[in-house]
Amino acid sequence: MSAKMCPQRAIDTAPLPLNTNVFREALGRFASGITVMTTIDEDGAPYGVTATSFASLSLDPPLVQWSLRNAAYSLPVFLKSERFVVNVLSADQESVSRRFATPEIDRFAHLNTESGLGGVSLIQGALAWIECSLETTLAGGDHTILVGKVLRARTFDHQPLLYWRGGYMPDSTDQTTVNQQKVTS
Repeated sequence: MSAKMCPQRAIDTAPLPLNTNVFREALGRFASGITVMTTIDEDGAPYGVTATSFASLSLDPPLVQWSLRNAAYSLPVFLKSERFVVNVLSADQESVSRRFATPEIDRFAHLNTESGLGGVSLIQGALAWIECSLETTLAGGDHTILVGKVLRARTFDHQPLLYWRGGYMPDSTDQTTVNQQKVTS
């Protein structure tokens, strides 16, 4: 059975100006995984930030993308580095996400990590580690898009930590609901 497509008539009116608050709310309806991007700064010290802007880009060649605000203190650190790791956080790592989103603290203090390619930190307990070399960067409005070539990826069996409508999912106070949920395809 085939569906008959009817051409839509173009409406010859300009759209209303976009309301920034409505746009932000619309974007908040998209649940996203939470990552911590780690690298090494020019002094060889570990560095990392929380990011929800991560996405796959290509399977062949294997590429991923994420972005940072142009005004972010961390942008030059990642631009100068040759490698970074995408640590996909698991449901019990909300505190790790909050730590790496907090400025002016030692984000790696008392954190269990191992050394990945090029000495970049891999955060233990993560859902996945995706080790990358910085392939290129692109301008993206008030952000810079970083494209990484995937060098190695490892996965672990955990539930994901998600960000939705300005908050964490699952709510760290109620893990029982998540542990009972099953995803079917």
